[in-house]
Amino acid sequence: MATATEADAMRRAIALAARALGSTSPNPVVGCVLLDERGRTVGEGRHQRAGGPHAEVEALRAAAEAGHDVRGGTAVVTLEPCNHTGRTGPCVQALVEAGIARVVYAVADPNPTATGGAASLEAAGVDAEGGLLADEAAAGNAAWLTSVLHKRPFVVWKYAATLDGRSAAADGTSRWISSAESRADVHRLRAESDAVVVGSGTLRADDPHLAVRGPVPGRDPVTQPLRVVVDTRATIMPNARVLDDAAPTLIVVGEDADTRHLPGAEIARLPGDKTGIGVHTLLAELYGRGVHSVLLEGGSTLAGSFLAAGAVDRVIGYLAPALLGAGPSALGDAGIGTIAHALRLDVTDVTRLGPDLRITATPTAPVPVSATEES
Repeated sequence: MATATEADAMRRAIALAARALGSTSPNPVVGCVLLDERGRTVGEGRHQRAGGPHAEVEALRAAAEAGHDVRGGTAVVTLEPCNHTGRTGPCVQALVEAGIARVVYAVADPNPTATGGAASLEAAGVDAEGGLLADEAAAGNAAWLTSVLHKRPFVVWKYAATLDGRSAAADGTSRWISSAESRADVHRLRAESDAVVVGSGTLRADDPHLAVRGPVPGRDPVTQPLRVVVDTRATIMPNARVLDDAAPTLIVVGEDADTRHLPGAEIARLPGDKTGIGVHTLLAELYGRGVHSVLLEGGSTLAGSFLAAGAVDRVIGYLAPALLGAGPSALGDAGIGTIAHALRLDVTDVTRLGPDLRITATPTAPVPVSATEES
């Protein structure tokens, strides 16, 4: 049975892991705290990037550099220690060789190539216990767990709107509906994502840049996400802001699109029909490119297609205390024709950002799949 001290250490490990969100893909974010025999913290670590040392190794290194003896101590880890050799050695072996007597982890590793760490620890005489604060740790690793279990990216739909649900005024103006604090928070979301996705309508209306600007407080050095424009007929202009060198960009077009005006741009040609490219076809393409987390930024038509396809895992809405009364809505047709089929959400967080409210929610049931899942 885990102790209160181990629970506190796990909360710290979860916070450490969160600092690397967006930097470790295709690996999970993992945090580790080492306790000595008296329950004192003697080392901390987090996995910072794919190919780099894992959290347990970083924590062991930190303890050694501080002159602490970890023999007989406890390792508190957000994910079951790995049991295989990839670009780095198995963490199980490192813990055993260091003399760790007990390992407490939050989430069992579902990756078939890395699982079995707990059993190997037990076989080596190390006490291993799983499940401590598992829900909290899993929430922080939702993108990686989704990619491993479902072979697709984890999708967050982000939008900004007035209290009456308008994403722009009747004349099309939309800058700025949300506050500076909310816009800064969006850069945090981008920094935590492997890819940011918009449709051609948003590109024409707003010419967004989509890269992360400046450092993100509480995060490791930012890795820019892949900027993805879904533009079936390749209407994007060569001077669009997303085509600069601030971050990589992928233009997703239909198979027959004319892209001669986009020399040098990275193009993905995908099959579609008269309504466009299918959401699941798009996600499969991104997954094949190593994208495990997607931030869906716009616009309303693309968001409606993703919801209709049952492809939204989390919704983050920035609600500004303003009313417009007319203008485009934040969400387009999602294939929901009656109140009985309304997509119900479970609100998991409400935070005030300047004058705005940021509401985070997750779908409580699958979205009804409409006959038009295309974007």
